[in-house]
Amino acid sequence: MTSVKINEALCKGCGLCANACPKNVLSLSKHNMNAKGYFVAEVVNPQHCIGCTFCAIMCPDCAITVSE
Repeated sequence: MTSVKINEALCKGCGLCANACPKNVLSLSKHNMNAKGYFVAEVVNPQHCIGCTFCAIMCPDCAITVSE
């Protein structure tokens, strides 16, 4: 099973990862804020992940890791 991990300390909540995901695995949180004050990305549908790594490729802060 593919897993997506988000380093919340690096995430700035830009949303590029969520927009790039073809399966709507990621979303920006409405409640979880990091220490820098950004609403971070979160994994909302992990079972739909196909391991394409589009989210990690689009992340300008290298905050996302996709692994099997």
